[in-house]
Amino acid sequence: MTLSTNLSENISVLHRLLPVDVSFDLVTRDLFLGETPAYWIGVNGFCKTEVLQQIFSDLQNPLFTRDGQIENLIAFMNAKIGFAQVEAEADWDKLIKSLLSGPSLLFVEGFDQALVIDARTYPTRGVAEPDAERITKGARDGFVETLLFNANLIRRRVRSPELTFAMHSLGSASRTDVAVAYLGGSVNKELLNALNHKLDSLQITSLTMGSKSLEELLVPHRCWNPLPAVQYTERPDVACSYLMEGHILLLVDNSPLVMILPCTIFQFTQCAEDYYKTPLVGSYFRLVRLACIPVSLFLMPLFLLITTRYPQLAAQWQLLSTDSPGPVQMTFYVLAVEFILDLFKYAASLSSGRFSGSLAIVGGLLIGDIAVSLNWASTEVLFYGAVTLLASLSISSLEFADALRVYRIFLLAATAIGGVWGFGISMLLLFISVLTTPTFGGMSYFWPLYPWNGKALRTLLLRRPTYSAQPSKVWDRGPVHPSE
Repeated sequence: MTLSTNLSENISVLHRLLPVDVSFDLVTRDLFLGETPAYWIGVNGFCKTEVLQQIFSDLQNPLFTRDGQIENLIAFMNAKIGFAQVEAEADWDKLIKSLLSGPSLLFVEGFDQALVIDARTYPTRGVAEPDAERITKGARDGFVETLLFNANLIRRRVRSPELTFAMHSLGSASRTDVAVAYLGGSVNKELLNALNHKLDSLQITSLTMGSKSLEELLVPHRCWNPLPAVQYTERPDVACSYLMEGHILLLVDNSPLVMILPCTIFQFTQCAEDYYKTPLVGSYFRLVRLACIPVSLFLMPLFLLITTRYPQLAAQWQLLSTDSPGPVQMTFYVLAVEFILDLFKYAASLSSGRFSGSLAIVGGLLIGDIAVSLNWASTEVLFYGAVTLLASLSISSLEFADALRVYRIFLLAATAIGGVWGFGISMLLLFISVLTTPTFGGMSYFWPLYPWNGKALRTLLLRRPTYSAQPSKVWDRGPVHPSE
């Protein structure tokens, strides 16, 4: 539907499409540009008041606006409106979308086009360092909930003329802005085309939870695949490093999480802290972090298996300081400690920073001691549970660590029920679950193990010097399967 040349008709359509007289944040103004009637509408709080006041003051100044009647709207816009971001638009759908996104609209009598004045501003927080990805050295800025600010943080670091931010609008109700960021010379064109086609074909009402909702639409998860299929970051330096390696970034308005495509399991072993240390020190801590993965996953299930099914081995290896309790009691101890540790972890992460440290101390000393006294746990189980928790917290990706926790609970339950057979069968099912983890475009989740790339694998496992870590070209990650 297009505009009419009659201003009154356009105002009537505007009142029919929007709750102008009901919603308090829709602000309107009747104007005269010389002798020509005009009508302005904007969203209160989205408009830079000082800029609009200057524009209206100039347009209504008789010394500035010498034309009694406006004959050509485009010429009038170019000659009289001294603001950078102004354009003419005739389509009602685009005008309403622009208005609700922040720009204001100016309708002029006698013209079937309206002027879109992009003098918008958004309430936002500061670009502070994200809590989940803190480092001891390096940049202290982080992505925020405003898409334009996030694009600026990336553009500031990557000043390549090939850097592109392609915009999409998703959701028939929310009309959320989603930007696809990539480097034209290094991006996988087949993967980029598949992503653009997928975004344009999504039939949804809104992105309720921002980036996470978009992830579930792009890569549908199955209940037996808890591993993350997409990597997120709130750090601009991390996002730019992946961008330079040929990855695609997805920026969703109202979300500080930037999505990185494609994704492999080895990306969750990386940490920005490694690159602010010397190569030797960074490699050491990366290997320690890799060792924490099997410790977090297998320590408690193996402890439960040995102490309940092979007590003679437990006594020989001195896994317990006292006589081994029965299998049922030991299983109860292990599951109770797992529940308590998870409870403390989430309580500490969701509570205020002023109380989280005290909560951890009180939980570790008071409740742990009382649990042993009441025979709800043993000292050895608390110890192995604490080591498991430390190993989980050492993994840089929270989503990956949470997936390992789900796998560990499954292994514990299967081991408690079936013993060695339960542990073996659960390991097989776990292996199948990992192998069938979905990725966008059907690309390999285990690159560079499959397809094999030895140089890339060494770069991922060890912190190599910058001059030797950069490939001469973007790594080939295998074929893209758009249908998957």
